[in-house]
Amino acid sequence: MFLGIDLGTSEVKLLLLDEAGGLVGQAGAPLSVSRPQPLWSEQDPQAWWRATEQAVAKLRQDFPGLLAQVRAIGLSGQMHGAVLMDARGRVLRPAILWNDGRSHLECEELTASTPRLHEIAGNLAMPGFTAPKLLWVKKHEPALFAQVDCVLLPKDWLRWQLTGEKVSEPSDAAGTLWLDVAARDWSDELLGACGLSRAQMPRLVESNQASGVLKPALAMAWGLGPDVVVAGGAGDNAASAIGIGATAPGDGFISLGTSGVLFVVNDRYRPNPQSAVHAFCHALPARWHQMSVMLSAASCLKWFVNFSGASDEAALLDEVAALPQASLMQAPIFLPYLAGERTPHNNPFATGVFHGLGHESNRALCGYSVLEGVAFALADGLAALQAAGTEVQCLSLVGGGARSALWAQLIADVLQVEIVVHAGSDAGGALGAARLGWMAAGGDAAAVCRKPEVAARYQPNPSNENPLQERLQRFREIYRRLQTLTPLRSVA
Repeated sequence: MFLGIDLGTSEVKLLLLDEAGGLVGQAGAPLSVSRPQPLWSEQDPQAWWRATEQAVAKLRQDFPGLLAQVRAIGLSGQMHGAVLMDARGRVLRPAILWNDGRSHLECEELTASTPRLHEIAGNLAMPGFTAPKLLWVKKHEPALFAQVDCVLLPKDWLRWQLTGEKVSEPSDAAGTLWLDVAARDWSDELLGACGLSRAQMPRLVESNQASGVLKPALAMAWGLGPDVVVAGGAGDNAASAIGIGATAPGDGFISLGTSGVLFVVNDRYRPNPQSAVHAFCHALPARWHQMSVMLSAASCLKWFVNFSGASDEAALLDEVAALPQASLMQAPIFLPYLAGERTPHNNPFATGVFHGLGHESNRALCGYSVLEGVAFALADGLAALQAAGTEVQCLSLVGGGARSALWAQLIADVLQVEIVVHAGSDAGGALGAARLGWMAAGGDAAAVCRKPEVAARYQPNPSNENPLQERLQRFREIYRRLQTLTPLRSVA
């Protein structure tokens, strides 16, 4: 058996994979996000560990005896978060997450002070990335910054709990703005621009290589055997790519999780930061990828369920599915910028909007608007990738949003590409993490990274193209016009 641990923003998910590549069992435990001030987004790393132990306990209860067969563990995790530790290994403050927008001024300062930033890191400085977060801490919490002995990304802090080793890998480290992405190594120049050094960074291994061994006491407590290898692992999106077999140049997928991602594999480093496209290392050696990122995707649906009083997401989707087709083009336009936006706007102050509300705008119609607005934002991301020279004809759909056939068809219609859903596609990064563990234990990459069976295909419906493209242009125009307004959010 191989165990995948995926540290998400809203859940820690565990997955057991057998040596034939079959998904044997899953378990999870929820997480919550703290937003103590406007633009802030934080979590307590100890909450990640408690959730991990809860999920392990559930896995042991539901699948007794199987954990004893685990040979290796792989890790996947939310990217960009900053876990600050002192020399005694204590966490100095709550982790600042990927969707935190407080460091927008520090992004400007880092860009101005570091002329080679884009060349080395391959990305624009955005508030979600790790480097500007540390500049914010240095400016606003200087006494705490002086105590920083090590900066770990979320899944790498979890690794430290598992193994006692401070290790990262290129796919996740590429999202810090401290990595020389072409060289797959830390950049002393970029670290120095933030008042840090290589000594404060974890060592790097490739994602499919061993990073350490599970602590014996933990292995005993969890019912695992001795000498369980822990793989380097990957950032959540690179891990999801491994899970659906997106390893060859041109392979791509859309992830509908808390955030929304459009991911395409490259065989070389292809930066294009001017389009707010991310260029990161992939989770296999000698592979890179381009990525467009929207900060709120399936989280928009979760938000609207709570906002509207629907019993749950499935019930809301049923209400939307029951709408007459002719009514959909009269629905309000929804801008899904509940936490600002990255690609293509790089705007932490962008806000969510319903435009065109009327007396006929009921919960179902607005629910449709939310699904459509997320699809429109994905279309903006695809346009940014196309501007960077990337073309795709087919994209896999992964993450929690992949469970909705309605949403999958809508995305195919808006993007005008074929959408494919694989068996187990909602497993996301946990499946990829388990596969990375398998490779770290000696599994052959070509055999391990097979594409899962296709469960459904969604072809663009030609009759929907023109109406949706008209609404997409309206969506873009609403955003452009709203930028003339002063943001209502206060800035800390």
